[in-house]
Amino acid sequence: MSGTAGRIDLERRGPISILTIDRPAKLNAFTLEMVRELEDATVQLQHDPSVRCLVVRGGGDRAFSAGGDLESLLPATVGAGIDTVSRDPTRRFFSELFIPVIAAIRGICIGGGLEIALGSDLRVAASDARFGLGEVAWGLIPGAGSHIRLPRQIPYAIAMQLILLGQPITAQRAYEVGLVNEVVEPGEEFERALELAEKISQNAPVAVRTAKEAVVRGLALTDGFVIEHALNTRVLRSDDAAEGPRAFKEHRVPEFVGR
Repeated sequence: MSGTAGRIDLERRGPISILTIDRPAKLNAFTLEMVRELEDATVQLQHDPSVRCLVVRGGGDRAFSAGGDLESLLPATVGAGIDTVSRDPTRRFFSELFIPVIAAIRGICIGGGLEIALGSDLRVAASDARFGLGEVAWGLIPGAGSHIRLPRQIPYAIAMQLILLGQPITAQRAYEVGLVNEVVEPGEEFERALELAEKISQNAPVAVRTAKEAVVRGLALTDGFVIEHALNTRVLRSDDAAEGPRAFKEHRVPEFVGR
């Protein structure tokens, strides 16, 4: 496992690829370099016909991912005044990857971590997993696809609870509302995800990829992604967006001014 710099690891087990968000010392929070590595890995996977399924997990046993690093990635994004994470307004995590993606989730899965999970097709959660979108508490919004994907995947009122309150829910609650497929004992989530990946890999690969592509294209998410990107830019240029990460870094409560 890597240290505080972090990386995206990609390995193979037969027809299954395993992608590890590897920065356990920082709860697998993303740096901009890690975001770019994830983009590169996604392109590589999409163009490899020998890969039949992808399993995504976090390094260590405390987190799937705590999202974008509030001390580095998000201040840089706010400073740029534009969403530098989603460089292409029409795309989000795994949105153009048509091999099935299974997320093995343990511990913290918040912010961008949850947004990565929303780009998966099946989700196995450990009972200690927690799911949330805390961006509004720091003057930001979850601009990597949550506003478009989440209300399509779970009931509207639950989606808005996550987006507006900024408070996490348990793995059991996530299962009850359909955010995850299964809840297992901590430490069993990865092996269970592999079991599902192996079953999918036994099916006809052209049919599986085409079935997923038909579903993804039928959802027509692109226009929503573009709208979200434009509105996120408005938020990133606000005084509150600058105050939130600054307060986080200084370990104090943000003082928002509403502009």
